[in-house]
Amino acid sequence: MQRYEVLSAILKTGIVPVVRTATADSALRSIEAIHRGGIDVVEITMTVPGALRVLERVADEFGDRVLLGAGTVLDPETARASMLAGAAFFLTPTLNLATVEMARRYSKVILAGALTPAEVLEAWESGADVVRVLPCDAMGGVTYIRSLRAPFPQIDLMAIGGVTLETVGDYFRAGAVGVGVSGALIDSASLRAGSYDVFTERARRFVDAIRRARESFATHPAL
Repeated sequence: MQRYEVLSAILKTGIVPVVRTATADSALRSIEAIHRGGIDVVEITMTVPGALRVLERVADEFGDRVLLGAGTVLDPETARASMLAGAAFFLTPTLNLATVEMARRYSKVILAGALTPAEVLEAWESGADVVRVLPCDAMGGVTYIRSLRAPFPQIDLMAIGGVTLETVGDYFRAGAVGVGVSGALIDSASLRAGSYDVFTERARRFVDAIRRARESFATHPAL
């Protein structure tokens, strides 16, 4: 996929599930489950044991069905390695200008992490395609996204940290272009129990909540 197609797919979906599992098999089963629930974008964090091999397996087994991102990318070396392993885009927890530069060099989409207003602006001006605000819940969650949108209406913000099924719609109504979701979608207890069907149902509910939030915003943009 071309760079603009990758970014369009991420923004259209509006949610990037964070897959942080103990094994490659559990990662694959989790991805299959959320894909059945209607989500075709996924982040595999570099904290997963053997993360690069997991990326390779997911890329091989899911092909064009799932848009694969590498998360918790801390440096350009890791970004390049994950790109070679099959990642179509990168997600960083903090702002690393060299990593953003590397992504731009290879025409890859990057969702760069930031927290303070100064970091958010620097991430955007450095060339990040989307600025991930994290941990968003530590700064007030929905209220913080709304506060950032006031001075930065031109910046595409993605909220991550504490996003739940109950709050996801509020983030979109506050102006976020997307959300990152971890434990509220793929939780450790269900992973240990092998209850992957739970992730499918949660994915469906997240997709529906995002759709409804977008429809309400289109109808009542002042909300």
